[in-house]
Amino acid sequence: MTGTASGFRAPSSALGDRLPDFYCPVEDAGVHPAAADLGVRALAWADRWGLYPDATERAWARAIHNPDFVGRIMPYGDEETLLLFMEWNYWAWAVDDWQDSGTAAGRTAVVVDHGQRVLRALEAPGSAMLPPGVLSAALDDLVARTRARFTPAQLWRLCAGTRDWLSGVAWQTVNTERGRMPTLNDFVAVRVSVNGTRFSLAFSEVANGTRLPPDLHFSPAVQALTEAAGFIVSSDNDLFSYAMDDHLDPPAQNLVNVLAHQEGCSAVDALPVAVALRDRAMTYFVTQCERLAARAEDPELPRHLDALGHYVSGCIRWMSAAPRYASPRNRHPLPVDGAAYDITVTDRPAAAGDRVRVPEVPAQDWWWAQLDG
Repeated sequence: MTGTASGFRAPSSALGDRLPDFYCPVEDAGVHPAAADLGVRALAWADRWGLYPDATERAWARAIHNPDFVGRIMPYGDEETLLLFMEWNYWAWAVDDWQDSGTAAGRTAVVVDHGQRVLRALEAPGSAMLPPGVLSAALDDLVARTRARFTPAQLWRLCAGTRDWLSGVAWQTVNTERGRMPTLNDFVAVRVSVNGTRFSLAFSEVANGTRLPPDLHFSPAVQALTEAAGFIVSSDNDLFSYAMDDHLDPPAQNLVNVLAHQEGCSAVDALPVAVALRDRAMTYFVTQCERLAARAEDPELPRHLDALGHYVSGCIRWMSAAPRYASPRNRHPLPVDGAAYDITVTDRPAAAGDRVRVPEVPAQDWWWAQLDG
């Protein structure tokens, strides 16, 4: 797969030389006009707190393309909220890299213990449960500014999203420690949590100023769409990050490897099934968004659905151009500037999907029940 950097070739893996087309009929809204400037401020914040111990770690943090991620999923949002979310991301990815470092610090007991302490710091500042250090001090700063900016209801949703994210990470760590590949159904049920979907969307709601009534926000139909959006983004991440994790033993827990393990086939044979599952979720997402928007009685609902669409479409463009994925660390000592995947985004699902047997996923069946509601 050829990247956009001159003379650069994006990595091949067990999936082949080119990633499949990405079915996404959701319109690309572009990037927030202030994203680049906000990114400079966010990185300066990370530098002030010393989140990265050396130039190499800082380079890999920049390779995530944090401003592009935030600017694409929140293309019209309030600038100060975008800045705050960028800073949270730098902090969260620093913690994520620490947990994925392969050291004893990544053991399940440590991950669970640290997660509960982080959550308490957000819910009740001053609880003195975190050990002194750079990450703890930076978190205290984030928490104080977040609580000053969010309403009580918004803060509650952020705490719920944080708890969801941390519990997903703990579940994944348990599997890794036990050398266990989850079943497809178990993986699908938890993958949205591992991805931090609800944590990210809590910031999106504040940035966009949407105020759905609680009974509508937490209705089964809206929550099914939230989960579908998270599954699509997670599935895309599993494709873009596949080469980045293909050195791991036991193998990384991603949609392709889970299917290959369950079906007893190779990764390349599992790929069309993974794409079919992902495309089926996209079809559901687009169809249900149109249905709900057409009959919406609350004007906030279409805006909320648009934000979910920005999350789905924005993440594709962001991940395709992030050197963290296109020039992964297991192949390069430093990220390659300008490295990107040359992808095709299409408004049609994969033609092979009609010929692929898609396994049953009971954990997703409840989505379709909402079509009749």
